[in-house]
Amino acid sequence: MQFSRLLGRPDVSTALHHLSRHSRALICFMASAPPPLARRVSPPMATPNPPVRRLPRCPHGYQNMPISTRVKGDRLDKPIQDDRAAQRPRHPVYPLRGLPRSRHRDGSIYRGTERWKERFHLSDRRETRLEPMSLSDPSRTIIHGPRTMLQIFSIELAKIHVEGLVELYGYIAVRDALDPLLNYVINFSRDDPIIVEQGSLIKMGGPKRGMELVDTSIVEYDVRIKTGKQEKDDVQLIDGVTILDDKDTEDCHVFIARISGECGIIDMTVSRLNFAVEATIEVLISEVYSNFYLCVGCFTSGLREETQLFDGVIGKPQNLKRSVVAVRIDTNLDLKLKVGSESFISAEHLCSFIANEYGYVSQEIKTGPALFSVKVTWSTMPPSVDAVMRKVDHSASG
Repeated sequence: MQFSRLLGRPDVSTALHHLSRHSRALICFMASAPPPLARRVSPPMATPNPPVRRLPRCPHGYQNMPISTRVKGDRLDKPIQDDRAAQRPRHPVYPLRGLPRSRHRDGSIYRGTERWKERFHLSDRRETRLEPMSLSDPSRTIIHGPRTMLQIFSIELAKIHVEGLVELYGYIAVRDALDPLLNYVINFSRDDPIIVEQGSLIKMGGPKRGMELVDTSIVEYDVRIKTGKQEKDDVQLIDGVTILDDKDTEDCHVFIARISGECGIIDMTVSRLNFAVEATIEVLISEVYSNFYLCVGCFTSGLREETQLFDGVIGKPQNLKRSVVAVRIDTNLDLKLKVGSESFISAEHLCSFIANEYGYVSQEIKTGPALFSVKVTWSTMPPSVDAVMRKVDHSASG
């Protein structure tokens, strides 16, 4: 479907014609050098109930791994914070342009009759109805193969117009053709902001389910800096809607999608993955022998970019929040568990799984301070949200 047909309004099409050479292309592929890496916030204190979330500290890096578990090294030569910046891969930067009349703060996103607003249900503020693992059971599955999917590896506060630490809140969400309701990638309330500074990685709590990149998807965002007692006094960082299109992204090509706002820049490291499936990662810590620092990251589809899944101090048995990533079929999903103290990693435990269309795999990992169980559930994306809803209703009635 040509996006110009989707817009339908001549004034909107005219305003957007400069965004790409192609009629469908609404991403501006204007490459520029990545910004220099800024310093990071100090590690969080190991308090039982910290008032705000702090920053991730996992170093980035990748090594080819066999389909097994390995333990690497006894101790890193440098503190975790010093190691990360030097190992982060560098990727081309593609600025994303916001669509006209798509701002939340002035309410323009909810006004007008543009077709893209109707197609993606911009006035509907509900979260996506689809759960992960919807087609993971081979005995009852709807026959549907791998799809073109979007993978977001990380989100960085690349630039702000103030110095030092700030309190950040708001959301970034994806709406795709499968179910155009909000699939949050980050979502922080004003009452529970994160503390960040320029160059900080923003902890991703999503997506809730896999993200399709078939035809056109949109990224919706409203992120602000908390500055005063009332919301009206807060500073707008980014606000609007932008487009991601399967025709103007390349398979397994990692790039930085840059969103510029009034008072700063957010960089999303992303890639399109063809013939991909959804992987839901669950980590159970069943036994804890002593308090320890844990960092869990993953690599998908042979790419060098790491997605951080967890970063914090563990003091008791628990289930970590499940994570959803996209993986190309028949390629590796590589998990890395780093165990140690606040400043140093004492061991890395690496395990790999080959992506399948459905079913699950699991593996137990025993370390000095704890016993882990890792489970990865594979699922293709359904042909439509209605097909899944009918399946759920049929199961409930049966």
